[in-house]
Amino acid sequence: MNVAPDPKSIPGSSVLSPEADQAAGLASATGVLTVDLDAIVANWRKLEKTAVPAECAGVVKADAYGCGADQVARALAAAGCKTFFTATLDEARVVRAAAPQASIYALDGLFQNTGEAYARIDCRPVIGDLNELAEWDVFCRRSGWNGGAAIHIDTGMNRLGLTVAEAQGIIPRINAGDHGITLVMSHLACAEQLHNPLNARQLAAFREIASLFSGVPASLSNSSGVFLGAPFQFDLVRPGAALYGVNPTPEADNPMRPVVDLKARIVQIRNIERGETVGYGGTWTARRPTRLAIVSAGYADGYFRAASANDGTRGAEVVVAGRRCPIAGRVSMDLIAVDITDLDKNAARRGHLVTLIGEGITVDELAHHFGTIGYEVLTSLGRRYARVYKGGHGAAEPAAEPPAASG
Repeated sequence: MNVAPDPKSIPGSSVLSPEADQAAGLASATGVLTVDLDAIVANWRKLEKTAVPAECAGVVKADAYGCGADQVARALAAAGCKTFFTATLDEARVVRAAAPQASIYALDGLFQNTGEAYARIDCRPVIGDLNELAEWDVFCRRSGWNGGAAIHIDTGMNRLGLTVAEAQGIIPRINAGDHGITLVMSHLACAEQLHNPLNARQLAAFREIASLFSGVPASLSNSSGVFLGAPFQFDLVRPGAALYGVNPTPEADNPMRPVVDLKARIVQIRNIERGETVGYGGTWTARRPTRLAIVSAGYADGYFRAASANDGTRGAEVVVAGRRCPIAGRVSMDLIAVDITDLDKNAARRGHLVTLIGEGITVDELAHHFGTIGYEVLTSLGRRYARVYKGGHGAAEPAAEPPAASG
């Protein structure tokens, strides 16, 4: 039987305090993802102010867009956010533990025989199908549960939701009272495109049907919808990506504060000659004697292969010693090569951290290089990074970088 030795019995060892243990973990981490909870709260407050008098909820699905649902929900609840949206019931359990008094809706709807699980944590399903509604009614009638549910109406997304005709068919139930519906909602398909005609069509359709749900609060706007103006805001808005710094108004400057800072460590410095290639496939060729920093991040960490550079295409950039430097060659699973030839010789060394997001590199810029959107960048960030939370309930700062060794 193998038994771990007592740390006190190892010469030169000691039992680490939580603070020292965290510092040691950060010092050995290949990358550090810092989430600014105060920035998330500031973004929520800006959205709340923009939507007044509508209530501003917080969408924390997909682990709060990769930022940590537990920490984000706690910070938002402390700031006054009273309503949260998740995608799944499992996500709702995390939020319920973090925000015991909040109203929580699960957007993906009611699966068969899950009514009791919803009631157990006081979570409200977002119902978008008549079969779901029938099953929810049966559960509520048999159990006596009256915790409420939302009705989702499809006004043009063609993804989830009752058709307008189906929604009209349940109006007699609403008018009869004691219906248990606490929200009627729809979802905008093109809200980030200010002049897309589908926005007006969805607004007209939703306004008409929502008016028939007498006394039931209505919700239409996502992050971008908040900025379409008061007619789109109704009683409650549901921002998600904007909370985490993604630009909800891509046709204009970003009104949100950046939330995420991502750094990865240099594992090696190497020199190559003119004409040598870098990375898989040999697609990038040095046009001069080149100095490379090999950085410990790759597509397994959510740094997409699409950010690669080749002889005909410039890829993404990272910030090394305060200066932008281009990627050289293909992004691989765990590593990227960065051309640091133009830096002073000793500016970057093994063990230093370089910035992948932050210092002017935004989530949206990186998304452009990845050929995707900021939502996917955030939700793809890997779990190999050490995580640090600033502000809120998780204030902590990264440990100082270790002394640099020569590369």
